[in-house]
Amino acid sequence: MRWNIADIVAAMMTPDNAMSFLVTIIPFVLIWSLVWKGLALWKAAHEESKPWFIALLVINTAGILEILYIFVFAKRKGLK
Repeated sequence: MRWNIADIVAAMMTPDNAMSFLVTIIPFVLIWSLVWKGLALWKAAHEESKPWFIALLVINTAGILEILYIFVFAKRKGLK
């Protein structure tokens, strides 16, 4: 018997498999988000950027906004 993508997805998304997937992935997403949020909040606090600090504290984007802030919007040290 050949398996196609629809059969594999249907087998994975049974209630038991879906729950075990969520239980496995949620801790990783939480740790990922917490690390990036901490770094971004630290950087915003040191730059005394209240609007960014509040936005980063309130908005939860699983690390996306935090990564953008750190690498795009924050001031770079050593660059003039």
